Amino acid sequence: MESFDGLGLSGQLVEAIRQMGFESPTPIQEKAIPILLKGNVDLVGLAQTGTGKTAAFGLPLLQLVDDTNRTTQALIVAPTRELSVQITSDLERFSSSFMKLNIVTIYGGASISEQIRKVRRGAHIIVATPGRLIDMLSRKVVDLSSIKYVVLDEADEMLNMGFKEDIDEILSTTPKEKNVWLFSATMPREVREIAKTYMRNPEEITMGERNQGNENIDHQFIMVDERDKYMALKRFVDYAPDIFGVIFCRTKIDTQKIAEHLIKDGYSADSLHGDLTQQQRDRVMRNFKNKSLQLLVATDVAARGIDVSGITHVIHMNMPDEMEYYTHRSGRTARAGKREFHLLSLRKRSRKNSTS
Repeated sequence: MESFDGLGLSGQLVEAIRQMGFESPTPIQEKAIPILLKGNVDLVGLAQTGTGKTAAFGLPLLQLVDDTNRTTQALIVAPTRELSVQITSDLERFSSSFMKLNIVTIYGGASISEQIRKVRRGAHIIVATPGRLIDMLSRKVVDLSSIKYVVLDEADEMLNMGFKEDIDEILSTTPKEKNVWLFSATMPREVREIAKTYMRNPEEITMGERNQGNENIDHQFIMVDERDKYMALKRFVDYAPDIFGVIFCRTKIDTQKIAEHLIKDGYSADSLHGDLTQQQRDRVMRNFKNKSLQLLVATDVAARGIDVSGITHVIHMNMPDEMEYYTHRSGRTARAGKREFHLLSLRKRSRKNSTS
């Protein structure tokens, strides 16, 4: 497929996509959009981060939602506030030229009274993180009784973060007759159970082999003693002066410490972790997106929802415990099929190998 014209999207949506500079759909968009436009279908979409999943579900959703009906017709649940904000931004950009939609983002760390006010104005689509949405439901602010479409984005990550009970509670408040679209980079047993419990004979599309990482990445690793990790990081950054990357750490403390060392040593860097206020997180991400920052040091959770073009490197100061986390981290680069990116892993050198 060479363009969006043959996918079944309205002329207005196709024109809006063109105006944004998109010429052809990604593989996940090419497969998912025609299926979802049927309207009455459940779908499991397996594709790596950075393959265009937001447009894959967002474009059909915009075509199916009735903007003259002020009831909440669609709910998108995402694991982090950054991803929720990014999804809302994309939907607004796709629809602003021809639809009058009220898309409300609900997430923790921001004024709940302001979010309540926006919901009460009438939200066609709600994009939410699980915890804040549960709060809104308990306050009886959000009414999901008329929901027609529920999207679970980054489902594997939500379960990794411990949101299984929240997802169960959220879905229990929605009507039985609805469509559920589940998108995930991997398909562990817990995600399969969600699909089995809440979906009716879902269609399944898979980009690449299940649980497989993006093939367009050059994975490299360096064996180094723990005490030498920071110096190895500096050496690598110096070797790649045009680097624009994300450095992953296991803990918030490590994230802050490495960022402070980099800044002290003259590098353009900052940290992103869960202890920052929303205003601080917004400032860091704004600086990173406009490339005022060269290096973003982040934890796994904080980095969810980072959608920044041109990332050249992903660096692991610690290898994650689960393969799914490695897959998600790797997806920060080689986005949408680009091939010129590299992945560096910094690992502790064992004493057995250090003498050889």
